[in-house]
Amino acid sequence: MRSGWRVGSLFDIPLFIDPSWLGVLVLIAIPRGLLWQANFPQWGAALAYSMGVVMALLLFSSVVLHELGHSLVAKAQGIKVSSITLFLFGGIASIEQESKTPGKAFQVAIAGPAVSLVLALLLGAVAYAIPDPTNAINVLAVNLALTNLILALFNLIPGLPLDGGQVLKAAIWKITGSRFKGIHWAARTGKILGWLAVLWGASSFVRGDFSGLWIAFLGWFGIRNATSYDRMTDLQETLLQINAGEAMTRDFRVVDADMSLRQFADAYLLETDRPTVYFAASDGRYRGMVSANDLQMVERSEWETQTLHRIVKPLTTIPTVREVTSLVDVIQLLESQELKRITVLSPADAVAGIIDRGDVVRALTKKMNIPLSDALIKQIKEEGVYPPGFQLGAIAQAAAEAGQK
Repeated sequence: MRSGWRVGSLFDIPLFIDPSWLGVLVLIAIPRGLLWQANFPQWGAALAYSMGVVMALLLFSSVVLHELGHSLVAKAQGIKVSSITLFLFGGIASIEQESKTPGKAFQVAIAGPAVSLVLALLLGAVAYAIPDPTNAINVLAVNLALTNLILALFNLIPGLPLDGGQVLKAAIWKITGSRFKGIHWAARTGKILGWLAVLWGASSFVRGDFSGLWIAFLGWFGIRNATSYDRMTDLQETLLQINAGEAMTRDFRVVDADMSLRQFADAYLLETDRPTVYFAASDGRYRGMVSANDLQMVERSEWETQTLHRIVKPLTTIPTVREVTSLVDVIQLLESQELKRITVLSPADAVAGIIDRGDVVRALTKKMNIPLSDALIKQIKEEGVYPPGFQLGAIAQAAAEAGQK
């Protein structure tokens, strides 16, 4: 669930403010008011603090325009942008998918810093047009111009999650032909730069420079997000490496298609630990899937005379994949058709196994050596949904797009 307050929308993109951003506004408005009251006593306290508030609000607008630059370029490429959110470290545009090519990814990445640079130039022109250094408009324009310049240059540092990291990712993607390699290199650079910031900030703090604490905090934020990029990419690559045959289970039972419905009900449905899936076969061939719920479609008085052929669903009418089908395709089929499970067929068109969301998670975590309890796997199987926050459908979609590059 998205945090923060919705304060409107721009170009049909919802705009949210995280509560942490209010603290940033206060930390900008009050110190600026104090500084300007001391440097420009002729202004008076009311004007100095008012200009501090205006500075904070215009900085708010600058960050929004920076993120809007990313968002509008993404929208021009047909990519949905679900929101723009301002938070403690600035802003973030929630862009729902990756650009189709490295060139287009570069365009989205560079758009934000380009907007900030344009704002810096325009504000610099305003300051140049009002040369009096004590004029409130001049002071405001100079400060905002410098702030936007710093915002642009800082974001061009070549490491994720910064825009410069996205630019580096696009460049490596273009050179190697692999988006995954681009993300890995940009994430590693981001982590190295983050650790340097943490060490620099910590050493400055030890020497009595309290601003070092903020630098270290920014470095930690960068490390955490770069690591998240790296892990998500590992997850997508792993999904592409697993096929249906590796993930499927044989948690089903094959029954005789010629048995009566009564025999089926008495022999299997009264079992306490019975499987949830049955397949009927006769004459050495699979006839299809049998669902216990379909028994209700037949009058009980006919159970003695009717066989499973009456309720069997032929394999050609149920969702199936091959053993060699990529797990990414399995996930997309599960999500797009809202299925609980899928049947896996062998090259000879025999039933080789079944896959549900629990099997998907188990295969993925096993491949990545991530410990996961059997209880959680069982819960996923029973409920037919992935754990909260684990949007495997969207992850598989991104992996499929990356795999086509």
